[in-house]
Amino acid sequence: MSTTQAFSTDSAATSTVLTIYSYYVNTYNVQYFTYLGGLSSDELQYTGSDPGYTEFAQNSVSTSNGYDNDLWYYPYTEIGYTNQNIAGITASTGLSAATKSQLIGECKFMRAFNFFYMVNFYGAIPLSIDPIPLNNAKLPRASVAAVYSQIEADLKDAISDLPTAYVGNASLKIRPNKWAATALLSRVYLYQKDYADAATLASQVINSGTYSMASLNNVFVNTSSETILQFATQYGYSTIASSFLTATKGNTVPPATFVLYPTFMSSFEAGDNRATSWVTSTTYNGVTYNEIYKWKLATAQDGNEYNMILRLAELYLIRAEAEAQQGDITDAQADLNVVRNRAGLGNTTASTIDDLETAILKERKVEFFGEFSHRWLDLKRTGQADAVIAPLKSTYKSTSVLYPIPYSQVLLNPNLTQNPGYSN
Repeated sequence: MSTTQAFSTDSAATSTVLTIYSYYVNTYNVQYFTYLGGLSSDELQYTGSDPGYTEFAQNSVSTSNGYDNDLWYYPYTEIGYTNQNIAGITASTGLSAATKSQLIGECKFMRAFNFFYMVNFYGAIPLSIDPIPLNNAKLPRASVAAVYSQIEADLKDAISDLPTAYVGNASLKIRPNKWAATALLSRVYLYQKDYADAATLASQVINSGTYSMASLNNVFVNTSSETILQFATQYGYSTIASSFLTATKGNTVPPATFVLYPTFMSSFEAGDNRATSWVTSTTYNGVTYNEIYKWKLATAQDGNEYNMILRLAELYLIRAEAEAQQGDITDAQADLNVVRNRAGLGNTTASTIDDLETAILKERKVEFFGEFSHRWLDLKRTGQADAVIAPLKSTYKSTSVLYPIPYSQVLLNPNLTQNPGYSN
């Protein structure tokens, strides 16, 4: 099919744009965005013997690591899809205004989403936004500030272009709407320490009336009231859950591929219901392993769980952190308590900016484990990675906060420079 045909009608253009939700590409992105950062932090422990995963767990990733190459390759594959789609939609004269706006908004959201993880995993990266792939082939690394500027621009456009209603089956929320773009931009502002805008956008999502906090056992079902965005999966179970859970329990069955780090359970306060609702244990060869049980289905033919991308609890904790940083202690406490109270905990006792910052970071750790490397990125953005990880892992070094540019990519693009601490 020619490019002209692919974007000639609303239905053809919609079918073309849906490739950005490809099961194949998104499965890899969801898995690598979750597993690799989790292994690098104090969140996940690897139980297998694959040297590629072991390198991430030991914070000593080589430039020839296959998973590092995939972590680079698949997001740029998806970014390439969005670039070509945006160009094709923009040039088309056969689309309705509403469809054109919807599809461009979705593509810009997905481009921003992938750039966000790439800039956080690698730092400066090529800013490939040209629809002609070869024009991106020899790009040098753009500054972190330039990448964030593109992310912000894409998300602002997406907020403008996307409706508040979800397209398709509205109860499943599997394609982004205005609030999904607003939520991601709120996170972007938080990471850049723009606390006023982070709080403002978080409030817009919280006050939209579209979402509500779900009970712990219903957060991750695919009709959860807390879901802002999720990616549908082929069979109705999360594509990360099969590596978080053993299908059967027993001393002769090895634990899940990725389990909680041995020290993780000590992060839960007494009475925190997440420690029981979202964690299960299995014993193998006399050793007890704690497995992530947020998703209950390791396999299913027709399950009711998808990959969670954005949810309401994050917006409360973004706003709490932004409020605390601006000296608004009372409101920060109130937002933090929304998440604590849902977990069965009492109100926070933190009453200073420093204490609230510590309490919120800890809350994010026990709320978002197993979800898109939140813990790893939190340690990096708050400057605590060295202090937390170095005592746990003797192979950790300060330069481990950025992954190496894959050597295979350096060979393809001579304008790529390597991150500090790595040699090609």
